[in-house]
Amino acid sequence: MAIKKIIRPAKKATEVKTIDQLRIDLVTKQNDLVESKRGHKLGELTNPRVITVTRKEIARLHTAIRAVEIASTKENK
Repeated sequence: MAIKKIIRPAKKATEVKTIDQLRIDLVTKQNDLVESKRGHKLGELTNPRVITVTRKEIARLHTAIRAVEIASTKENK
């Protein structure tokens, strides 16, 4: 029997948040990453996968911010 995956359309962060909110989230995630790395080095971090997930979230935020910047430059032209 094959297992079927349910594919849900992803919400784009640019549709939900403004660029200022995205930048605030980015700074927050970057601080979380620093704290997670520190905790991992000290042996306090129980789930090291948190570091990978946080790095991916930071990359998604960078992508969303860049998409908003590109869209705003196209509107100005």
